[in-house]
Amino acid sequence: MASDAGSPQREPTPSSLPPMPSSIPQKRALEDVHSPAVSSPLNPEPKPQKPQVQIQDDTQVMGREKRTKKESLKKRESKGAPDSSRAKPDPKQKEPQGELAPIRYKLAHPKPTDFEVSRGPVFVSHHDVQDDEGRTIEFLETSDHVYNKKNFHYTHCIADPTFPSMFYYRNTEPPPFGAHMSFEDAASHMYFDRAGMHVTSDKGFRMCRANVAVREGRWYWECKVTRGILKKREEGDPESHGHVRVGFARREASLDAPVGFDAYSYGIRDVAGQKVHLSRPKDFFPPGEDIKEGDVIGLEIQLPSERLQRKIVSGQYNPAIDLADEESEQAPEAPNIIRDRIPIRFKAHIYFEKIDYHSTKELEELMNPSPMGSGHSSEAPNPNHPAPALRTLPNSCVKVYKNGVFMGTPWTDLLAFLPPASKQAQQTGGREALDDGTLGYYPAVSVFRGGAVEMNFGPNFWYPPSEDAEMTDGVDGPPRPEAGKLRAVSERYDEQIVEDIVYDIVDEVGFWMQDGGKVIDRSARDEKAAAPGSDEIKELVQDD
Repeated sequence: MASDAGSPQREPTPSSLPPMPSSIPQKRALEDVHSPAVSSPLNPEPKPQKPQVQIQDDTQVMGREKRTKKESLKKRESKGAPDSSRAKPDPKQKEPQGELAPIRYKLAHPKPTDFEVSRGPVFVSHHDVQDDEGRTIEFLETSDHVYNKKNFHYTHCIADPTFPSMFYYRNTEPPPFGAHMSFEDAASHMYFDRAGMHVTSDKGFRMCRANVAVREGRWYWECKVTRGILKKREEGDPESHGHVRVGFARREASLDAPVGFDAYSYGIRDVAGQKVHLSRPKDFFPPGEDIKEGDVIGLEIQLPSERLQRKIVSGQYNPAIDLADEESEQAPEAPNIIRDRIPIRFKAHIYFEKIDYHSTKELEELMNPSPMGSGHSSEAPNPNHPAPALRTLPNSCVKVYKNGVFMGTPWTDLLAFLPPASKQAQQTGGREALDDGTLGYYPAVSVFRGGAVEMNFGPNFWYPPSEDAEMTDGVDGPPRPEAGKLRAVSERYDEQIVEDIVYDIVDEVGFWMQDGGKVIDRSARDEKAAAPGSDEIKELVQDD
C-alpha cells in the first residue's frame, strides 16, 4: 500500500533502548536474592537488601515545591491540640543529649495571690441521709475546683521564690490533708463529705479515685457500705437504696463508668459479691452472699518492685532469673520521673495541667475483640507478651475481705502500668515513653443512684488485717515473708508528698544546671506584654 506523500515518516527503531525510569520497579540482581540479612562469622559483610524502587519525592510536584497545608484553628481545637494562648516552650531550652528532660516553659512572674496557700473546694450542702446505724450523714456539692477532663489531669501548685529556674511553681496539697477521695479526680454529680471520705451520687454509675496511687509493695484499705442493698427489709421497703462497686483503677480508667468497666480497673460488685473486670461479672463470693448496708469490704493489693516491673515492660524479663532476684534484698531503684506541666488558673486557684494517659488499642481489643484486630488478642496477657500493654506483673494480686473475713483472691497477674504499657495522649502533645509519677493503681469507688460508701485508709481500721495476712502473698503456694509487710494506704500519702518534693528539687536543679549554674530571669517581657491587667498564664474555662 502506498503511503501518503504528506504523512510523516516513522523514525527507525533505535538499536539500544534508553535506561528505564528509576520510578519503575526493577528486578533484584541474582546475587542479592540469597544475601543474608544479618551478618555472621561466615558472612562478615553481607550486602544490604535495599529495594530498588525509588519513590518520587512528594515535596516536589510538577517541578515546584509542594505547599504544606495548614489546618485551621477550629480544626486544631477539635483534635485537642494545645491552645495557642497557653504558655509556650522556651525556644532557648536545650534538652540534654541521650536523656529525656521535662519541657520548659517561659512564663511571666507570678501574681502576689499565687503565693497564697492553696485552698480546697467550696462546699454547699446537698442532702442528708441516715445509715443503718442511725447516723445522719451530710453530703455536699463541691464547686470552685477543676475536674479532670479527657487527656488532661490537674494537681494543685503554688508559687515559690526558691524555684526560679523551673518557673517559680511547685506542687502543693490543699486541705483536707491525708489520703482521701480526690475532688478533682471524680466524675461530675458526685457528692462528698468535708473530709473526702464519703461519696454518693443520685445519677447512674460514675466513679472517683483516691488522691494516692500504689506502685509497688502491699497495701490495704477498707470501705463501709452506708447506702446500698438493705440488710433488714420490712414490708414496703425497696430492695436497695442504690448500688456500689469498689476496687482499684488506673489513670486510664473512665470516670463515667463503674469500677471494672474496662481493662484498667478491677471491681467487686455488691450484687452477689461478683468480681468485675472488662465489664464481665463473674461469681466470687459464696452463693447468696451479697454486700449489704453496714458491710465492711477490705481490699489488699500486692505489686512487685518497680525494678522488676521495668524489666517486664521493656521486654527484658526472664522468670528464671528475675523472680529469684526479686526475693533477695536489693537496694530500691529510683524511677526516672519526667513531668511536663503548665500552671493554669481556675477561679483563683492555681493548678498544674498535665497530659493524662489514654487507653491503648491492645486493651480496647482485649475488652471488645475484633476480627480485624492486630492479632495480639489471640495470646493471653502474660509477662512476656509481644505488646507491652498486655504484659502482666508476676506475684501481683488483689485480695478481698468482708467484715474481717478473708473471701479470696479474685485477681492475680495484674496488667502492667509503667510506660510503654501506659502512654500519654499523643494528640495533645504527650510523650508516650514518660512516667510522670502519677501512674499506679488507685483505690476507686463507683456509686449508682443513691449508693454511698465511706472510706478508711488507715491506720486505724474497722477490721484490721490478721497477723496471717502479713505473711501471705495471696498467690497459690506457701506463705512468703519476702512479699513484704502489709501497709495502710494512708502511709502511701506521706510517701507521695516526699516524692513530689524530691521531684520538684530535681527539676529545679536540672534547669539550673542547664543555665550554667546560675539563676537567669526567664520571664522578661516587653512593655506591651507587661501591661497592667494582662494574663500571665492561661485562664481555664470549665463547667463546674
